Amino acid sequence: MTTADDSRPDDAEPMLGMDMPMPSASSASSAMPAGAYRVLARKYRPQRFSELIGQDAMVQTLANAIKRDRLAHAFLMTGVRGVGKTSTARLIAKGLNCIGPDGQGGPTIDPCGLCDPCVAISEGRHIDVIEMDAASHTGVDDVREIIEAVRYSAVSARYKIYIIDEVHMLSKNAFNALLKTLEEPPAHVKFIFATTEVGKVPITVLSRCQRFDLRRITPDMLFSHFAQICASENVVAEEKALRMIATAAEGSVRDGLSILDQAIAHADLDGDGKVSEAQVRDMLGLSDGGATRRLFGHILTAMAAEAIDEARAQYALGVEPIAAVRGLMALAHGVAMVRVARADNPSVSIDDRQAMSAWAMQIGMAQLQRLWQLLLRTHEEVARAADPFEALEMALLRLTHAATMPDPDALARTLASGTLANGAMPQGSPSDDVMVQSPLSEGQVEATAPSVGAPVEPGQASTQAAREYSVEAALDQAALAAVAKTDASQDAAVAKMDAPSGAETSETMGALTGVENKPEAGPEPEQEVDPEAGSTGGSATDHPLVQATIAAFPDAQIIRP
Repeated sequence: MTTADDSRPDDAEPMLGMDMPMPSASSASSAMPAGAYRVLARKYRPQRFSELIGQDAMVQTLANAIKRDRLAHAFLMTGVRGVGKTSTARLIAKGLNCIGPDGQGGPTIDPCGLCDPCVAISEGRHIDVIEMDAASHTGVDDVREIIEAVRYSAVSARYKIYIIDEVHMLSKNAFNALLKTLEEPPAHVKFIFATTEVGKVPITVLSRCQRFDLRRITPDMLFSHFAQICASENVVAEEKALRMIATAAEGSVRDGLSILDQAIAHADLDGDGKVSEAQVRDMLGLSDGGATRRLFGHILTAMAAEAIDEARAQYALGVEPIAAVRGLMALAHGVAMVRVARADNPSVSIDDRQAMSAWAMQIGMAQLQRLWQLLLRTHEEVARAADPFEALEMALLRLTHAATMPDPDALARTLASGTLANGAMPQGSPSDDVMVQSPLSEGQVEATAPSVGAPVEPGQASTQAAREYSVEAALDQAALAAVAKTDASQDAAVAKMDAPSGAETSETMGALTGVENKPEAGPEPEQEVDPEAGSTGGSATDHPLVQATIAAFPDAQIIRP
């Protein structure tokens, strides 16, 4: 059943662009009967090319093509949902068939919206502008009807235009049946395709169309657009609330208008009719900015218990675990952007900017990258876990214990230089962990190294841990060297490149373990290396490096693989 409002042309309620004044709320509401409310996404649909936001390149191309009479016979509109693909297709149909208020006009980039073709196309009832949803008409029989109909000229319009939405849903046979007609259509026929998944459209179809990639709308443009709509609707909205909606829209005008519509309805429940930041955050299930900053700070300072308490407090307030992870990811991304001087997101609050600037001075880029990788893994685990909050708690424990670990390069520099910390243990660390401090260029970062062997005095904890850690690293290098030397398929040059320097290994072991040894010269090129021995003519236990290790760890046992 058609209401009185549905029979009206959409031109009576245009969605005006950023450079055009918005209609007053009284004029928009007076033309609509009571109870015939239309959502903002339909009410403010663009009716002119000048009202499209963020698609200047496409509008300029179409305008030049119309002026020079170089119109293609097929167009393909692609982009994410809600950026104006179908609206653009209807605007092209109006521009090509517009005859002007006096009935003497020709194709134009600025359709009048008053002539019979413009009004009929806006209402979706023009006989020569056929819209087809490919999601529900996927077969070759549907395409065969189009092929049969294109032979007949337009009834009342200048061009017969076929608008096929979600064209990627057509079957393979349907695409193949359309190819010949799409390549050489009659002069009076134009095809306009719209799709969100251009990768599913056959290349044979793409090569026959003039393609336009509609861009995502930036948060700044969405914010300005939503502010104008709120002014037109006589709705009071906080700036932070509108910026939050613009960010949540992810570049889609339709998504943003749907969220704004919901936010206006949510605000009316409180009686004041004001769209506030707290209401929008509560509606979207987003975490409070201050809470996210506190949680991020607990992670960076390895305060596991406090991080768990903060996450539980937010969960009790209705914040979804996945939303909390996204908030942490946004902060980590923001800190990285501050470090490279690209923190230009206007939707970030002043408090977040200050906190991210402070963290950027303390955290190195390697640590940020490791934290980002852990957060990506956390996001995946929380999204697919049977109990998302339990997954979040376990991930927070992992983050708090791993976020402050130095990168391997920094740890190697610390061990090589012999610079060690005072051995103080942080609160909340297990008794079998000791702290080693690495002098990074960005500042000093604490790391946890496992302790092995007999108990040591508190003052010797860090020194003992560093020695054990360096011996373990040296053993790994020695093992790699033995494998490289005994691999018969490797040539001498590759084996020499892969093996670590014996002098460097001996110097490091001597400085950290107190055992003096000299590197043993490698075998002559003509000598054969016994795979069961660590050097030529002897067993692996006779190697000075192994002897130094046994001296450092009297209880150690050699296990032959």
